[in-house]
Amino acid sequence: MDQKSLVKWTTQGHLSVPKLLLQHYKSIGLKEDELVALLQVQTFIDEGEQFPTPDRLSERMTHTTSGCAELLGRLVKKGYLTLEKQMDDQGILFEFYTLEPLWIRLLQHIQGEEQTNQEQLKFEQEGQLYTRFEQEFCRPLSPIEAETLSMWIDQDNHSPELILGALREAVVSGKLNFRYIDRILFEWKRNGVTTLEQAKAHGEKFRKYNQTRKPEPERQRSDAFPGFNWLEQS
Repeated sequence: MDQKSLVKWTTQGHLSVPKLLLQHYKSIGLKEDELVALLQVQTFIDEGEQFPTPDRLSERMTHTTSGCAELLGRLVKKGYLTLEKQMDDQGILFEFYTLEPLWIRLLQHIQGEEQTNQEQLKFEQEGQLYTRFEQEFCRPLSPIEAETLSMWIDQDNHSPELILGALREAVVSGKLNFRYIDRILFEWKRNGVTTLEQAKAHGEKFRKYNQTRKPEPERQRSDAFPGFNWLEQS
């Protein structure tokens, strides 16, 4: 290739095709010829020709003029391509294509896929939580316990990691019951604890405080609740 040909080739520009489109065009319902037609329309638009006719499109595709007309109509009908109208400065009405519906469709698909993946991950994590709790309790969870576990996740927005941390605290303390675990999670949330590292630091802080303070006379409480001293601090 001589220099003039190379310069001409490089100055023609390049069409940037998002990888996400190539990866997901099948998932959003596009066929190969429809994808190529959309890319050709985008190329025409980039070249300043906003309303490529079926004749012009057929010059770059293997479809006939009538085939390209049918293809463009199908893309508009299926919601991948929009034909819009606009008035220019001279008051002349003109038509032009836009691929905005394609990008919206692709974005919605990706967002939906991500949401599905997140829901699947959440479902798996919840299943692992149930299994872990049943292993520690050495029995199946009761319906009330299962509902409490779901509430910690869905209503209180505790992460599975933090719930497992509270479960470990209960196991270590020898107070393996849901009320005690709920109290731990309540205290953590009240004190802004959202990670296991923060929970560890929070526990060490109160343990150190309890070791240095003067002992107080033991008081009888009708509503006494078992647990670490730091859990009973306000």
